[in-house]
Amino acid sequence: MEYIHQLMYYFSAEGIKDIITWGGLIILVAIIFSETGLLIGFFLPGDSLLVISGFVASASDGTLHIGSLLFWLCIAAVLGDTTGYYIGKKAGDALYNRPQTKWFRRDHLLKAKAFYEKYGGITIVLARFMPFIRTFAPTVAGIAKMNYSKFLSFNIFGGIGWVCSMVLIGYFFGQIPLVQQHIEKILILIIVLSLLPIVLHAIKEKKKANLPPAADADAK
Repeated sequence: MEYIHQLMYYFSAEGIKDIITWGGLIILVAIIFSETGLLIGFFLPGDSLLVISGFVASASDGTLHIGSLLFWLCIAAVLGDTTGYYIGKKAGDALYNRPQTKWFRRDHLLKAKAFYEKYGGITIVLARFMPFIRTFAPTVAGIAKMNYSKFLSFNIFGGIGWVCSMVLIGYFFGQIPLVQQHIEKILILIIVLSLLPIVLHAIKEKKKANLPPAADADAK
């Protein structure tokens, strides 16, 4: 129970601000790399973390410099996807048959596979803005042995687009006086919006699990 309370705290506005203040740029780089490059990073709050880091960078205390923030987080995002790609390339199709565990979500991997088969290489760009898919898409591309030069171009474009859009939203909104006056409420709203897809996904999976086999097949 204590573990759950701690986890919920680090998904809160205050918790994410504390992560940024305590760890600075190093912890931000580590989290963005882990979410995009390691299969166990699917639960990390990437979107909200980027936006809130922009808020912190807009403050006058100099905790984070916006230029350094954008540069290093873009590097982390690109290297993260590259790592995921090589994990998939090395593991191959056998990864799809690996049993699901608490730290390895086979269901998310298969959904990323379906998304990739439908949209192709552009998945690497679109997935940046999609929880769950973001973590597993580069691995799927590696399993599919997507041409690395092509992958890298999508990777760089998507990584820079994702990081810059999220961080700069927080940075410029953080300079608006009205936003500064209600910063805690704004941060809570960001957290809620970033967690909404996760909640909706959990509800959908719960409903699917409660369906009888025939109805479940029809729902798919």
